[in-house]
Parts: sequence; structure tokens; C-alpha cells
Amino acid sequence: MSLTIYNTLTRKKEPFVPGNPQRVTMYVCGPTVYNLIHIGNARPAVVFDMLYRLLRHNYPTVVYARNITDVDDKINKAAIDNRESIEDVAGRYTEAYHQDIAQLNTLEPDIEPKATDHIEQMLAMIKHLIGSGNAYEAEGHVLFNVPSMSNYGALSGRNRDDLIAGARVEVAPYKRDPADFVLWKPSSPELPGWDSPYGRGRPGWHLECSAMIESHLGVTIDIHGGGQDLVFPHHENEMAQSMCAHDGATYARYWVHNGYITLSGEKMSKSVGNFVTLRELLSLALGEAIRYALLSGHYRKPLDWSSETIIQARASLDRLYNALKTHADVPVDDEAVLPANVLEALEDDLNTPKALSELHALASTLNSASDDVVRSKTKSALLAAGRFMGLFSHDVSHWFRGTVAEGGLSDEEIDSRIKARRDARAARDFAQADRIRDDLKEAGITLEDTAGSTTWRRDS
Repeated sequence: MSLTIYNTLTRKKEPFVPGNPQRVTMYVCGPTVYNLIHIGNARPAVVFDMLYRLLRHNYPTVVYARNITDVDDKINKAAIDNRESIEDVAGRYTEAYHQDIAQLNTLEPDIEPKATDHIEQMLAMIKHLIGSGNAYEAEGHVLFNVPSMSNYGALSGRNRDDLIAGARVEVAPYKRDPADFVLWKPSSPELPGWDSPYGRGRPGWHLECSAMIESHLGVTIDIHGGGQDLVFPHHENEMAQSMCAHDGATYARYWVHNGYITLSGEKMSKSVGNFVTLRELLSLALGEAIRYALLSGHYRKPLDWSSETIIQARASLDRLYNALKTHADVPVDDEAVLPANVLEALEDDLNTPKALSELHALASTLNSASDDVVRSKTKSALLAAGRFMGLFSHDVSHWFRGTVAEGGLSDEEIDSRIKARRDARAARDFAQADRIRDDLKEAGITLEDTAGSTTWRRDS
């Protein structure tokens, strides 16, 4: 089976056929760096990391670009509120993004362009669009002329009135049409800006991605990805300006969008304060459990997040790690290939829930097998599949130790108490040894005594 993927543009699953099988290109909209990301922002990072892994398995070269939006009105506001420069705000939250997302076992993209490094390319695109009649100057602004593109709205599938309402457009007197959107806007002295033929100003959000894609990946790319909330207006406007800047050339062959994460059924949003940050979750659980939770639902479907989400993901991973722990002495083949059933699930529009169920089937087979050859082959397949999906990054003992909750005991404190318990048992003070065990249990730490040693784990 070869990869099929749902294309937002055509509204159907299609066989994936890249323009050049020797160099597959994928661009995913990254963060706007003005705050810590929430779990909804983390979902596309994990979804497209999984797609990147699959593409690299199937093709010799994959170029994955994920941008950093480091000029934006939200960044400007944060800088003013904090009395610092936009560079400081963007730099701090870019670093935080890298730190947090790495804990989800995501691979680094091949290219991570920043918007502010591509102002010259943006201005060149604006010049071309003005020259072709697809854009115009008005009162220090440059706007894209939406009526100049006959099939505007093809990506989102909305009619023109819905598009205008959905974009919550500013009905400004300098616009020729209410749907026209900004390519360049003037900057007051306290705001960041760049000199241009249209006056000192800064780019519109949509223009940034178009310029970065052309600069690093080419006129036409294979996959453009992002969250469902970006379909309109961001991706619709990107496609419009890029196609018009290149005489109608295809901008992206496949548009891939992940569904929302909701809290109590409502879309997560920083603007209304309805969100939980990834960093908060990382203080409660290992990043691998969060990754598992994000992969447990199909990427195109909504995923409702609650306190139970991580508990269930941790329990599922416990079962997999327990299989590895039980069969720790079974040798493995480090060259084992990805199991066919897992690959088939992932190639079917990135069906990660089905792929995870195949991991659990392998764990069940491993636990019930009595033949040494079967156990070795099955354990090898389980490890190959899990690692391909960005799991099993911890050794078993570290996994069961988990992460320290706020106010909880550190690893060193736990080890110290276990030593004190061992000393008490050696002195035949079994009452004291039992008290230490009970105190640790009350603190959420379970001890497991084996011949000659004691291991521990944090309870979920």
C-alpha cells in the first residue's frame, strides 16, 4: 500500500504523488512567538512530525520547513506590555517553543525560516502583484485585490459573503473591495518597521509564509500543513497571492489540516483564555505520554482534552513498557523493519489510532509467547514500531519513575529513602522499613522489591 492523504483542496483522500519523488517538500505553519504554546499548538507539531517520519521512510529526500512568525501585532503588544523589544519577546518564546516541543520527541525540521529574515523577498512579491494588477497601494497600505482572482475561495469552499464574514475583515475606506486583505501596512514610530517603496511598514501575516516557501522550497510544494483554523483566511490568502505571483502555478499539491483540540467541547484559544499550556502539562507528565495522547485520535478529528486524557495515555504506555520490562532479557534485532500492519495504518491517511492498536497487539503477542524465536521477533517488531512513532525513548526504569509533580519528591530524595529502608531492613528494624514504604506510597511512589534490589515508580 502507498500513502493516501486527505487533501483539503479536493475534499477527498488521494494517493500521494509528489512532483519529484527524489525531493519531497513539506511546509507547516509554525508558532507566532509571543507566549508559551498551548496543547492545541502542539498538535500540528506532533501530527506533521509523524507525517515527516513516514515520508522519510518512503522517499530518499524530504525537505521539511516549519516557520517562526517573529513579527506580528500580538508580539508587538507583548513587547509594549513588557517594555522590551520584539526581538527579546520573540527570542525568548522561540527558545521556549524549542524546549517544550523537543520533549514530545519531535524531529527538528530541515529548515526553520523566520519571517523577519525574508522582508526583501516579501517586497519583491508585492512588486510583482502590483505589476500584474493583483494588488494596489492605498494610504500607505498595499492590499491584495481579491476580485482579480476568479477562483478565490476554492480552498475553504466558502462563498464570497461567508468569506468576508469569516475573516472579520476591517471595512476600511481605502479598500476597493471589503474582502481585500493587507500585504503591507504602515508602522508608527513605536512599532517595528522596514523601509519600502510604500513607506516604512511591516508585512501582512499571509505574505510571510508565501515568501518563505518560495525562498526555501520553490514555487510549487508537495504538502502545505497546519491547523484547521488556518484554512481561512490564512491559507486561502496564501494560495491566492502565491498563485497570482506565479502566473497561476500550483502553490501546494496537497493541503493537510489537523482538527481542533477542545476543552470541555470548546475550541482552545489564547484570545479567550480557554487553554492549557504544553509547559503546564510537561510538569505533570512525561512528554512521551502527551505525544501518545495526541496520536491517540485521528489527526483530522477533534480531540477533547481533559485531566483523564493524560492518565489514559500514561496507562496505555505503561502496558507497552511493562511488556518490555517483563521480557527485558529477550534479545532484539536492532535492524528489524517496521511491521507491515503499522506501516499500512500510517499510510492510510495517517491513521495513528490504528497504528497504536497494532503496537498493543504486538505487546499482547509478546506477553503470551513461549517460543524464544517468536518472543525475540515480536519484541524487535514492537520496538521498531514504537520508535518509528516517536515512542520508547526512555529506558524502562526511567519511564516508570515518571515526572515530578509540583511539591513531589525528587528522584534523589526517593533514592535516599530507599537506602534508609534498606539500612533498616539490614538492622532488622522491619517496622521502620514498613513506615518508609508506607510514607512513599502515600507520596505516590510504589516500590517493587526483586532479588537483591528495589525499583520504584511514580503512580499515575
